[in-house]
Amino acid sequence: MKIKLITAAALSAVLLSGCLPAKKEPDVVNNPEQETEQRVIIPNMQLSDEYYRTLLPYKKSASRGLVVNNLNSKYNVIEAESGLMRLSHRKYPTEDFFFQEGQYLDEKTVRSWLAHKSEDYPEGLNPQASGSAEETRRKVPVYVAHIIEQNYLKRTSEDKIRLEGISIGIALNSVNTTEGGGAIPQKKIEEEGKKAAAEVVKRMRKIEGLAQVPIVVGLYRQSSKNDISPGSYFAVSTAEKGKDVLSGWDAIDEEYVIFPTSTNADKYRDMDTKFRNFKQDVDKYFSSFVNVIGTGFYQNGTIASLKIDVPIEFYGEAEVIGFTQHLSGLVVDHFPATKVEVSVTSVNGPVSVIVKEPGSDEPYTHIYGN
Repeated sequence: MKIKLITAAALSAVLLSGCLPAKKEPDVVNNPEQETEQRVIIPNMQLSDEYYRTLLPYKKSASRGLVVNNLNSKYNVIEAESGLMRLSHRKYPTEDFFFQEGQYLDEKTVRSWLAHKSEDYPEGLNPQASGSAEETRRKVPVYVAHIIEQNYLKRTSEDKIRLEGISIGIALNSVNTTEGGGAIPQKKIEEEGKKAAAEVVKRMRKIEGLAQVPIVVGLYRQSSKNDISPGSYFAVSTAEKGKDVLSGWDAIDEEYVIFPTSTNADKYRDMDTKFRNFKQDVDKYFSSFVNVIGTGFYQNGTIASLKIDVPIEFYGEAEVIGFTQHLSGLVVDHFPATKVEVSVTSVNGPVSVIVKEPGSDEPYTHIYGN
């Protein structure tokens, strides 16, 4: 078990110095997607095959400010974006493609597409509305909550960067926005999502530069505002080069589960038992806990990873070191075959982090300096 103590300033220095190989300069190439030719930097270091390399200087999405306003929680914001990137791996392998936030759908366009269809917003993807804005909110549901765009680029033989793919995430509400609320049936969510996806693809084909690139579309069911777990993608399809129709839908079996859980479903029972035993052992160490919460990520009915949040009230350095060592051992004992990340936090911010890969008995442990 390896414990590493390092100050926050020193950690920043280590991370910055580790971004690129020390004796190898990053590649500098031209980006023809710009109206005027511009040099961009491609970092040589890739953290793992789970992550795309990004072009520098980093370009923010043309509709960046909308995602926080349109999605129900920070959990949905993170998963809607990272989940779409995960779906994109199938079409755009990380070893061949570079990532860039969406540059084609600007804020004005996204706002008009998300509106209720009306005389003022003929391109609105949500149901027809009439009357005042207040009446619309009370009577007409909003199914399509947000549209996320991601760009995937490749280095060409001419030593330039070229757009080679687009991914679109369509975030759909799971709770009715009209007066009275209530859950929206999954069948209705799918119906509205697929209808919106077909229309979005047709519109994107008319945008300059997007006539021939593949377009991957994922449908995301966002969780409600009160949920402490994100929603998930449930379907994906692709419009191949030059096509303005999607080529059929594949179901995505992904979900997030909060532990301890109250459900009796068989597929959660084993992990729920392990988590409860882990929590019980944690509670024996110190009695001054707020709560210990686990978030399990399931793919195809099997747990892929578990994130555990441990808020603490004490903050003495000796206590933190002793407690983190204890936690590391408990993680190995209770979750030997699972990928686990434990975040220990206090009111002052992060205290320590533990990361354990499946089958490993030596988790990486970092304690933040005071």
